[in-house]
Amino acid sequence: MSQQHPVRSTASRPARPDASMSLLTNVMDHSLDDGYAEAAARRGAEGRSGLPRTMRAKLWLAAGLVLAALVVTVGAAQARITAPTIAKEREELIKRIEDGTHDADVLQKRVDALREDVEARQRKALEKHGGDKGEVTGLLSGAFPVHGPGVKLVVDDAKDTQDSDTGGPRQSSGFSDTGRVRDRDLQRVVNGMWESGAEAVSVNGQRLTSLSAIRAAGDAILVDNKPLVPPYTLLAVGPGQKLSTAFQDSADGQYLHVLQENYGVRTSISTQDDVRLPAAPSLTVRNAEPVQTGEGSTS
Repeated sequence: MSQQHPVRSTASRPARPDASMSLLTNVMDHSLDDGYAEAAARRGAEGRSGLPRTMRAKLWLAAGLVLAALVVTVGAAQARITAPTIAKEREELIKRIEDGTHDADVLQKRVDALREDVEARQRKALEKHGGDKGEVTGLLSGAFPVHGPGVKLVVDDAKDTQDSDTGGPRQSSGFSDTGRVRDRDLQRVVNGMWESGAEAVSVNGQRLTSLSAIRAAGDAILVDNKPLVPPYTLLAVGPGQKLSTAFQDSADGQYLHVLQENYGVRTSISTQDDVRLPAAPSLTVRNAEPVQTGEGSTS
């Protein structure tokens, strides 16, 4: 009889009853996600260090505030230390400025006194050595103060200084007219006074000589580099009514009339019984010629 060997079953292990629910099984087997596990591990490490994160942040903030307070305190202490030094330097600077101003004032007074002395000596020399023409020369040069009958002419800007489109003697200059008195206007008026017979002329108290210059600096008028402001008052020593009539009938007097009519420049002229003009503020001798006083001698 043949011996029969048992036959091993090669059938697979029977399937689990929950095989069809693999996702639910995985969730049950792995209740914590890997990210949660890592976070839990970090919290555990922080717990072992003894300080939670919020506490460490507060400590860092407190340290920063302490450092800032320390910097402010040190700065305030340095400011208190240096304040007296700065105040002392300021007082010394103020004193130096005051001393310099005082010295400048003293020097200016000396300059004025010396200038007056020089002018007085020039006048005396002119009176002594000028001969018969000394008085006339001193009058024309402005070396002597003068007074006598004459005229007073006042020239002022127009009330309305807007641009004017009317034609007139000033249109060719190329400047926009605003009714202001220009330096060239004042030049013509002064020259007209001389031509009409004036013996001496001043503008706003400034005595004019043959070397005087009337110029402009912007809208300002300069006479011998001194600025004048309107109204411009011209005083002229001469034969009163005759001088006034001669000026108004002259070409320069008519020019002034046109300025009044076309641009609103205000003018007024009147005769004066006694006009007083000061001497010129300074005289500069540019050249001289010897005068024969005798044979073989000069002075």
